[in-house]
Amino acid sequence: MFLKIILSILLILLFIYPTSNVHAGELSEKLANFAQWEKLTSVKTAAGDLIYPDWMEGTWQVESTLIDLAAPLAPDIVTPGFEGNRQQLNKPINFLVRFIKIEPQNSGLKITNQQKNNSKILVADRVFNSLNLSRAYLGKEAVLAVKPDPKSPNRQITFFQGERQLVSSVTARITENTPDGKFITAEVFQQYFKGGSRAYFNTVESTTAYALLPTSQPKTSPKISLTISADQVTAVYLSPQDPNYFTAGSQPVALYRYRLDFFPLR
Repeated sequence: MFLKIILSILLILLFIYPTSNVHAGELSEKLANFAQWEKLTSVKTAAGDLIYPDWMEGTWQVESTLIDLAAPLAPDIVTPGFEGNRQQLNKPINFLVRFIKIEPQNSGLKITNQQKNNSKILVADRVFNSLNLSRAYLGKEAVLAVKPDPKSPNRQITFFQGERQLVSSVTARITENTPDGKFITAEVFQQYFKGGSRAYFNTVESTTAYALLPTSQPKTSPKISLTISADQVTAVYLSPQDPNYFTAGSQPVALYRYRLDFFPLR
C-alpha cells in the first residue's frame, strides 16, 4: 500500500532540469491528444538545471487537481496505485513551491566566460518543492527528507519512514515556447523505489505547459495580480526490469492529467 501511494504522489513532482528547444508545436500537440499519447522521441540527454522564464520567480501556493486518468493497456497491465488514484479525481491538493535566481555557473550547465558575466538565471528549488508536495500527500511525519545528489542536479533521493527511499534520475528533457506565450517542458526520468518487500522500477515522462494569466484584484484595489496556470500530463512506462516490458513496448501503462493553479505569496 505504501508503495502505491508513493508512486502516485511523485508523478507530479516539479523536477528542475534544463532542456533544449523542440520543434514548435510538438509538445503542444501531445497535450492536445491526451487519449492518443505517444512516447517522446525528440528529447535530449539531461544536463544541468532547467532555466525557467523570469515570470515564474517567487514563492507560489499551488493547487493541483487530477482531472483525468487512463490505463491504455488495462486490464492486462495496470500499474500499482492506478485504481486507487481514481479516488483523487477532482480533489485539489495544496502545497508551496518556489523558483529562485542563481549564478549561471552554479546551474550544472556548460557556461562560457561571456555567460558567467550575465545576470542570474531562474531555477526551481528542488528540495523545497519536492518535500512540500510529498508531505501534502503523506503528512509531515511520513516524509523525512529530500536530498539532491551533490554530484548531479539530475538525481535526488526522497527518504520515508521505515527506511524506504525513492531515487529519481532525470535522463532526458526538452522545452517549447509557444506563440501565445506558454512555456512547455517535458522531462523523462527513472524511478527506483526501495526499502519495501520488493524493489520497483519504472520510467516516467512528464509534460507541463505553463501560462501566465493576469487576474483582477477586488474592486478596492487597482492592482493586477499575476497567476500561473499549468496543464500537466504524466505518462508511466514500464522499465526493462519489468516482466511485461516487451509486451507494453513504447506504450504508456498509465496516463494522468493534472490542472495546476499557482497563486503568488506576498
